[in-house]
Amino acid sequence: MLRIGIDLGGTKIEAIALAADGRAVARRRVPTPQGDYPATVGAVATLVEAIEHECRARATVGVGHPGALDHRGLIKNANSTCLIGHPLKRDLQALLQREVRLANDANCFALSEAIDGAGQGAASVFGVILGTGVGGGIVLNGQPLTGANGIAGEWGHMPLPLPAGDDLPLPACYCGRAGCIETYLSGPGLAADHLRHNPHLSPAPGPALDAPAVVARAEAGDPACAATLARYEERLARGLAQVINLLDPEVIVLGGGLSAIARLYQNVPRLWLPHVFSNRVVTRLVPPVHGDSSGVRGAAWLWPLTA
Repeated sequence: MLRIGIDLGGTKIEAIALAADGRAVARRRVPTPQGDYPATVGAVATLVEAIEHECRARATVGVGHPGALDHRGLIKNANSTCLIGHPLKRDLQALLQREVRLANDANCFALSEAIDGAGQGAASVFGVILGTGVGGGIVLNGQPLTGANGIAGEWGHMPLPLPAGDDLPLPACYCGRAGCIETYLSGPGLAADHLRHNPHLSPAPGPALDAPAVVARAEAGDPACAATLARYEERLARGLAQVINLLDPEVIVLGGGLSAIARLYQNVPRLWLPHVFSNRVVTRLVPPVHGDSSGVRGAAWLWPLTA
């Protein structure tokens, strides 16, 4: 059976076709039509049709998208704002003339890593996106958990636990709150924290350091950047300890651009110990196996092997 997964991102739409054994047999991507909902839906349908023509087979279709579906089936909470308020599932099904399964993009990431990635074989997996934004997805026994309100795993908009000292004042979040985990642990959040603690850098010529530059300079021995990265690790540890206390997952998989920071996997589990309500923590913190492909693969896996 052929499965097509779509990763509906803010700048690109990627499609992949998986064979029954999980091998990728086709892949395509196109730019996302900016601010144009009808064109976005049409682009998804065109990608599906092109891959089916290439593979000479009709496929199941799963779509990973930002945000969530509300009780009416309309998109909410999406940073791709042109999707908000639209019945994406209904419109895609009408164009493609078949059932289409949708899930939050972080849930797709977590599902991919749970099925045949870093969390393979684990009964409970929490997938974390650390990128331009921060999100999370929960997979239990191979099934993504959506939740009664469609927001399960929205870890990035929980408040950072125990804010004090260097965490204050609480940074404002685009969601209208202050002190959300995303404001500290996203790439822009890391860069903003570095600038807050090094205000003398702001008059310097050229743009402020972005997250990759801060990480690179920390690894090269820059003391200010090393201090920023240490604050980041400690905050990530506090945030993930909260997840462990609530869900107690077997595996936590990090994704997104900041998941490439190798030292996180050694330092964060050591730092989360004082915040976990247990005298022993066996939860594994691991990098993704499929990297940037996890989201689109997880969308394909929304149709299980028995489908």
